[in-house]
This record gives sequence, C-alpha cells and structure tokens, in this order.
Amino acid sequence: MSKSLILAAVAALGLSACGDTLGEQAAVGAAAGAGAALITDGDVLAGAALGAGGNVLFCQNNPEKCDDAGTPIR
Repeated sequence: MSKSLILAAVAALGLSACGDTLGEQAAVGAAAGAGAALITDGDVLAGAALGAGGNVLFCQNNPEKCDDAGTPIR
C-alpha cells in the first residue's frame, strides 16, 4: 500500500473523529497527526501537535457534525 493512500486514510479518520470532550478531541487528533508523520517520515511531535490542534479546532467549530457519542454524522 502506498504512503499517500495510508496518509489519506489516517487523515480521513482523524478529521472525522470528534470525541466527546476537549481532551478526547485532542487525543484523537494527536494520534492521527503522529500516525501521518510516521508514515511520511515527518516529525512525530510536530504531527501530533498539528493533529491535536486541527481536530480540536474542527470539532469545536462544527459540533453539529458529531452526535452525542462523538460519532460522525453523515
């Protein structure tokens, strides 16, 4: 499997997972960002920080995109 395909899958999962609390949102984003950095041979800490910030920002600004369980609504 190509790195770009894996990166796209990790990014999609990270952006679609909100979490119920601010901490969960940060953790999900950090995991996705760190995973993407590992796949692309990037800086894992920077990837985790960017992923955490990005997911928190998305979830806080788009709460209607998730139901009460944090599951994305399509």
